[in-house]
Amino acid sequence: MRRLAIPTLVFALIAGTAGIAGPASAAPAGTKGGGAGGYFTPGSDKKVILTDGADRRPGGRNAAEQQATADESRPGRYIVELAEEPLTSYAGGSSGLARTRPEAGDRLDVTSAPARAYRSHLDAQRSAVAAAAKVQVTAAYTTAFNGFSAKLTTEQVTALRADKRVRAVTASRALGTPTPPPTAPIATTPATATPEQRDQSAGADTAGRPDTPGKPGKPGPGTGAGMVIGVLDTGIWPESASFAKKMPAPANWRGTCQTGVAFVAEHCNGKIVGARYFADSWLAYGGTVPEGEILSPRDVAGHGTHTASTAAGLSLPNVTIDGRRFGPVSGVAPDAQIAVYKVLWGGMGYDADIIAGIDAAVADGVQVINFSIGSQLGDWEANTPIGIAFLNATLAGVFVAASAGNTGIVSGAISNAAPWVTTVGAAVTKLDEATVKLGDGTKLVGGSLDALPGGDSLPMVFGDQAGSPDLGAVYCEPGSLDSAKIKGKVVACALSDMFGSAAEIKAKGGAAMVVFDPVGNYRINSIFNFPVVYLPTEKQAGTLFNYLMRHPTDAKASVRSGGDGSSVPGLPSVADFSSTGPDKVTFGVFKPDLVAPGSDIIAAVSPAGNFGRNYDAYSGTSMASPYVAGAAAILRATHADWSPGAVASALRTTATDTVGTTDPLEQGSGFINLAKATDPGLVIQPTAKELVTFSETAQPDGKELNLPAISLREYDGTRPVTVTRTLTNVGKTKETYRSSVSGLPGMRVTVSPASVTLAPGQSATVTITVRRGGAPWDRYVTGSITWQGKAHSARIPVAARPWGITPRPYADDGEEFGRMTNGAFGSVQPGFTGPFVGRSTGYTPMRRTSYSMPAGVYGGVFDPKATGVKKVDFTVPANTAGIVVETTTDDPNTNLDLYLYKGDKLIYSSDRYWTSTEQAYKFLPEPGRYTAYVFAQYPGGPVVDFQLGHAIIGRNTTYAGATLEAPASVERGLTYSFKLKPTKPLPEGDFWAYTEWSTNGTVVPGNLVYTQQSSWE
Repeated sequence: MRRLAIPTLVFALIAGTAGIAGPASAAPAGTKGGGAGGYFTPGSDKKVILTDGADRRPGGRNAAEQQATADESRPGRYIVELAEEPLTSYAGGSSGLARTRPEAGDRLDVTSAPARAYRSHLDAQRSAVAAAAKVQVTAAYTTAFNGFSAKLTTEQVTALRADKRVRAVTASRALGTPTPPPTAPIATTPATATPEQRDQSAGADTAGRPDTPGKPGKPGPGTGAGMVIGVLDTGIWPESASFAKKMPAPANWRGTCQTGVAFVAEHCNGKIVGARYFADSWLAYGGTVPEGEILSPRDVAGHGTHTASTAAGLSLPNVTIDGRRFGPVSGVAPDAQIAVYKVLWGGMGYDADIIAGIDAAVADGVQVINFSIGSQLGDWEANTPIGIAFLNATLAGVFVAASAGNTGIVSGAISNAAPWVTTVGAAVTKLDEATVKLGDGTKLVGGSLDALPGGDSLPMVFGDQAGSPDLGAVYCEPGSLDSAKIKGKVVACALSDMFGSAAEIKAKGGAAMVVFDPVGNYRINSIFNFPVVYLPTEKQAGTLFNYLMRHPTDAKASVRSGGDGSSVPGLPSVADFSSTGPDKVTFGVFKPDLVAPGSDIIAAVSPAGNFGRNYDAYSGTSMASPYVAGAAAILRATHADWSPGAVASALRTTATDTVGTTDPLEQGSGFINLAKATDPGLVIQPTAKELVTFSETAQPDGKELNLPAISLREYDGTRPVTVTRTLTNVGKTKETYRSSVSGLPGMRVTVSPASVTLAPGQSATVTITVRRGGAPWDRYVTGSITWQGKAHSARIPVAARPWGITPRPYADDGEEFGRMTNGAFGSVQPGFTGPFVGRSTGYTPMRRTSYSMPAGVYGGVFDPKATGVKKVDFTVPANTAGIVVETTTDDPNTNLDLYLYKGDKLIYSSDRYWTSTEQAYKFLPEPGRYTAYVFAQYPGGPVVDFQLGHAIIGRNTTYAGATLEAPASVERGLTYSFKLKPTKPLPEGDFWAYTEWSTNGTVVPGNLVYTQQSSWE
């Protein structure tokens, strides 16, 4: 069963088990509910799934439910890294063994005499280590990683870790999102068929991808000719017209065409220059591949074919999907060649097999690797075995592009965050909007890739009112709807299995489907071959749901293509599903690096996993990463002497701002601009020594790496921070570059020298000093530094977050960490060392008011205008330390939600389904008018009685007196307790105060402090 778009292999990590990690969730787990009979009940968990490309509909298994933590000593499968360097990074030093690491600008030659000799040495060492621990090796690595994988006992783990010949022993992890068996049989056409014959057999006219720069024409550097892109993924569908060109293998290509089930040597036609598969660890653990998979490089899911054709698919005039023409399309580097490394099986794979794929790709001679695989909630540790393999690949001159992940709802959940990897976020580059106009004139703008009817309004019906609730009619589940009730009508369905829902409505005679998401989600589209409009936001869901409740028998809607542009800030804009920074692993590494097209991308797929289609639309950072891989192939073809770091710098320093944000935490350096990247003027790249040192540090920082970005997370804001960057002129003429700073409000930034004059090939080091002025504490301030020359400019993003009294774990999503505390046992963890002086406003009461309101729909969806919602306005004056809003009710059968808005902007939502005691707050809020909405999602009766409390705590106001006890001095990083006690007994009720700290005259905002006085005290 195929699943909804966002096929980015965003994978959870599972240690040493055969369990399968599910797809990353696009929304908070589950919808809220309270009892039988409601529309949306606990445990329904209906949400869009960001998946791996073969599993593209919502309703798949949730990875968070299956994720396991690595036990680093229990029996299981492990990756053992040996102490000696692999071929890519061995610089000599062992007696009689010459250097194998290539010189800058050269390529690794694994067939040379020194390489063969050193490989034999590594083989002997590995055998000796394994024999000493009595280990049976499953897979061995020597090129980009020196070591092996094996099943180990606890005693063997201990022995290997004590062996001086061993650098690390790491529990192996399965990465993946399970994909269902193929939707179509695997029937292949002859490898010698013409493109026209292949199109007929696959049901498509031509192939393509509409928003890439590749164009038909004479092969050359600008089309990636001569470059090989290695794609580590689910394999490839070789019959696709996107790969239908015979090409000679490039010079020094050393790869192979590994045959297997439904894959013969002729499938490697030169466009597909090599193909291999890696399943040793998978088979050693489970014994067989998943149902529907085949042991060969052939792709049965579609994800690998999509990423390969996005990077380097041929330029073709048109693609037809289900009879609809989608226009001319092309890979970014249409004349580059593709090397396939199938490392995923049914959407999953072990890191041990992935490392084997990296090892082979580097040995084979690829210039670029694409890795559209990530962790479900981002990286959790630096310098993983996969990361080390990519480092060594980089040292050997291979550029690595990787997806940032599809967890945009969770700030800081960045995948593939190693500084030597170019981490790519996704951008929206096409509107693909659709408009639903309701019978009352309300217009809701969503998305669609299908042909929509337009014209006059049609009758509209809610699925739950047109079928069996027990069979999932609210979600229009297959078999749940009554054809007599939906024939000729627009059917509204809550988000679940959109493909299954569309098929149900089509089969029962419905005219169109409108999908709404009760918990809010991402803007994504798929092609359903039926009129489908997806409304992604919770606000739209509330509007539509409550319209249907008001019009149970006379609802109407028109559904047409196009919209007013309101579904995105503009083009290009950062996709809402794209994972955002900062990198939570290291303080000084800035991720994502940049964004590229990743929404509604049409490219080749496997018909076996895509309803027989040969082309389809996917969305995700998996689609953005191969765009950058293709661009890197073009830059490497154009500039043969450029290192991977120079390519990465050129792509980043020439990127442009997206629409709707300039925040580098979201867009990195910005939106890719390949035309400018071919002539960047300056590059800023780290040395090999810097990267190796980073990889050997247990807790690396990274701010001193010579990267084209500056990240200062959790720095001491009481002191200036100084970093250096080295600029190198890669242009053809001497040029003077003058620096300027933009953004970074409240920060004082100086660049010395302010200008540099560089001849071609010349470098200069500049010193950048960052001082906190009036910038907020414990919150990122962002901006950029630009070096402007006569013909070129280079811009790097800067993000700085001074640590005040609580280190934020990693996120910067607007919610404050560690600000709410109890006065009896408050604590602070200062980011500075020195004297510590505190003050407090004293305690102000939480003011509570009782309200009653008529009940709305039982188990409904929030809409500010709906019945069952109470609106309460209040004004927040300037210089307010915090606002706290709370709801309570005495009715155990009522379940309340609380939403805090400022104008049309949601500030905070509290919607736990198991309690009506909800709390919303904002620390240091902007002054103005705020609105609290209390929503009775599950009313206990026709009238809902509740209490709403709120406290507005001024920053410089004096309330009921309190005594603050705190240490006189503090040391950075340590935790200190404080107490805030009322000086006199307080009346019964809840009270809030504000504390503020200072050190050497620098003021640091403190805590919102709570106390409660009960009648029995």
